[in-house]
Amino acid sequence: MSDYGTLIAADTVRFTRLLPGPIERVWAYLTESDKRGTWLASGAVEPRAGGQVELHFLHSGLSPLPDQIPAKYQSLEKGASFTARVTRCEPPRLLSHSWPEPSGTESEVTFELTPQGNDILLVLTHRRLGRTQMVSVAGGWHTHLGILVDHMNGRVPQPFFITHSRLEGEYETRLASA
Repeated sequence: MSDYGTLIAADTVRFTRLLPGPIERVWAYLTESDKRGTWLASGAVEPRAGGQVELHFLHSGLSPLPDQIPAKYQSLEKGASFTARVTRCEPPRLLSHSWPEPSGTESEVTFELTPQGNDILLVLTHRRLGRTQMVSVAGGWHTHLGILVDHMNGRVPQPFFITHSRLEGEYETRLASA
């Protein structure tokens, strides 16, 4: 299983990660503000179709290691927030929600959890992405999921922006040939 996201359609990227279970623990990292805030963004989730999802990003707080924010992301230094809505919710196996885009459109993120022995297979699919967003989004999810894997395995996560910058360059190359 590769850590790299895979284009499964022109506007869709998919990631897979094997996480230590049980499934309820992984579900908590998707839906509980304090746990989700350690790897992605804090904020309440109403776990029902039509429910609200709050996402408060503070990338600099995801790792205790020193980080360096690239100039193009300086506006995120003090964090960023948005509200989305749950499109599907089947606890503890599936959560989908909208994802507001800078263009004013919405993409959709789906988390699917499947037990595999003592581990849980997480499949993250981000749909309806514009081509110009794909590189940053793919690098972002790759980085955030790496931080989740580190937290769930008791390791110190790598700094977000240094990691994301490197991965953004790798995805630029990978996606140019896709």
